[in-house]
Amino acid sequence: MGQGLRHFRGRLLRSLRAAAAFPSACRPLTAKLPQCDGLTRAPAMEPQEKARALREPVDGPFRASGSPPPGKQERPEGGASLAAAPESTDGDSSSADGLWDLPVENAERRPECDRCSRPQKVCLCPYLPVHPLHISTHLYIIQHPAEENKVLRTVPLLAACLPQDKCKVKIGRRFSEERDAELSTVCRDSGTLILYPGAEATNLEEFILDAPVYPSTIILIDGTWSQAKDIFYKNSLFRLPKQVNQYFNKE
Repeated sequence: MGQGLRHFRGRLLRSLRAAAAFPSACRPLTAKLPQCDGLTRAPAMEPQEKARALREPVDGPFRASGSPPPGKQERPEGGASLAAAPESTDGDSSSADGLWDLPVENAERRPECDRCSRPQKVCLCPYLPVHPLHISTHLYIIQHPAEENKVLRTVPLLAACLPQDKCKVKIGRRFSEERDAELSTVCRDSGTLILYPGAEATNLEEFILDAPVYPSTIILIDGTWSQAKDIFYKNSLFRLPKQVNQYFNKE
């Protein structure tokens, strides 16, 4: 039996090699392959049976997806079936409703000094002049709204050092001649300067030395660089006065 099987295998390999080299010439040889005991050719399947076999699921280790066949459920090692936990929508809402009942503490600001507007524990009034400084120029400060509530703001310190009629603070970002008649009059005055750096700005000290008349009003913009730039370029009134800048010597 073993010798016959080896002989059959050798003839089969030679036939297959010949069929691969000359498929048309060796086709009759492959159709007349010898048979031995225990080896039979599988009968050809009908088209309907082949389609049914392709549709049927394959059980066993050769399933492509690795999932169990239909109608069967995977079980863990302990043997208990896995059950999906139902999603609860009422639990989250009920737990969130309890947050509204929690007490909320009101934030209290520290007591501030009436003069310098700083917290009383860090009051700077002992370092400020006892009496207001006498100056001949009016200061008109344009303050960005974001600077109004800052704890370390410096405008209140400046106002505390000057007479009330010499320092005026105006809070806002947009100004017009119709709504701000007083500011419009100040900007159109020939003796008004605005302190803002730029290519067209003149040094303040040089301008005062060369000017025949001392400036009557200086407009200052209080805010960050981006805030001051926004206020200066988006308000046409602030381009009416003479533009000056201030450089400090490092010596």
